[in-house]
Amino acid sequence: MRKWSFKRRVALRVNSSIARSLLGILTVLWFSAPCAAEGEWTRFRGPNGSGVSDATTIPTQWTEKDYNWKVKLPGVGHSSPVVWGRRIFVTSGDPESGKHSVCCLDATDGHAVWQRDYPSKTAAQRPDNAYATATPAVDDDGVVVTWATPEEVTLLALDHAGHELWRRNLGPFVAFFGSGISPILLDNLVILNNDQEDPSLLPGHKQNPPEPAGKSCLLALDRKTGQTRWQTDRRTSFASYSTPCVYQDEGGRPMLIFTGAAHGITAVDPRKGNVLWEFGQPFLDRALSSPVVAHGLVIAGHGAGTRASRYVAVRPGAPEKGVKPTLAYEVKNAIPLIPTPLVKDNRLYFWTDEGVVSCRRLDTGDVLWEERVGESYYASPVLVNHCLYGVAKNGHVVVLAAADKFEVLGRMSLGELSYATPAVAGGVMYLRTRSQLFSLGGPGKWPRRQAPANQ
Repeated sequence: MRKWSFKRRVALRVNSSIARSLLGILTVLWFSAPCAAEGEWTRFRGPNGSGVSDATTIPTQWTEKDYNWKVKLPGVGHSSPVVWGRRIFVTSGDPESGKHSVCCLDATDGHAVWQRDYPSKTAAQRPDNAYATATPAVDDDGVVVTWATPEEVTLLALDHAGHELWRRNLGPFVAFFGSGISPILLDNLVILNNDQEDPSLLPGHKQNPPEPAGKSCLLALDRKTGQTRWQTDRRTSFASYSTPCVYQDEGGRPMLIFTGAAHGITAVDPRKGNVLWEFGQPFLDRALSSPVVAHGLVIAGHGAGTRASRYVAVRPGAPEKGVKPTLAYEVKNAIPLIPTPLVKDNRLYFWTDEGVVSCRRLDTGDVLWEERVGESYYASPVLVNHCLYGVAKNGHVVVLAAADKFEVLGRMSLGELSYATPAVAGGVMYLRTRSQLFSLGGPGKWPRRQAPANQ
């Protein structure tokens, strides 16, 4: 056995302590300032699900000739693209056969680097849904995608060359609207909110014999092997479709934030899967938008049918101190059911399904402005360089100033239905319609826009 001198042992301890401190500082910085790294947009809504980018080369008005390129995809879908360096990953589905396609495109000109097709089955789902609605997640090892049929929830990992690393069948899937929950990657884990439906709770839904409820759980799989690292079983109620994010407490500890009808807001230890706290007011209906975290608050909402019921701003709990989560405030008017809100500085932006946009103070929820911009929306807005970009179902894009005063900066049309949230990486915005992908902006093409004076 190697023996160390006293000085060497002290030096090792000091270096280890410094390394841990640096790691803690970097982690806090990462989660407290969630803006897209240059050339990366790794999950639904980008860095930690914030939907925020500091890119300065995206135009607020454009015409058809301003696109860098646009390409036809091998099917249709509503998933968002994700980006890693020069590679864009996007999924599509065949509405006739249910086949799923995973495509890797070159960001330079949009040409297909590779495509992998996976036979599947058609299944009942909401007419506005598609067989490619879940957004992939990407990192240095490759891309992770998921889709579901009544027989199987599939989670699949491919490397950057399109070679299959692993594939998991997570069991049957029960949900009236079909599938659409997106995975995320955290450290060496693949995280999935496998939230399912209890059909007996649906109004007017009767079947003889009764259709059994799905089995809901939160899952973490090993990023390299696909093996289950932990599974936290959940009560099943109305299926929810929100994508989790990560909250960083004052001590630097990350916790996964999930939302769902049966449990409301849940914070989970990503290492072991144990529940750290739950907000003690279970949602009365579905969580379709995703939670966002900022400045010591978790913002989340729920609703039913075509309307949201309420949004809550919750101060997270600290179980090691005996502190329970508490309600800071709630909002019940002009809130979205499906589009996820945005936070930048001390401003909270809601963009509703019916085209009403509001700017509120994050700390109090007080309204600074509220205006109707028109159209209807499934896609979540993104905030790029002090501008809000919202993509309507009919493919119209509305650009607003992210400021204390309402201002419309531009209105354009993509020419096709679009339910997908844009991605921004490398100074370029990628807009996905039902069957196409567009590249817009980029360094050297568009001038920098100055921040509004009130920012």
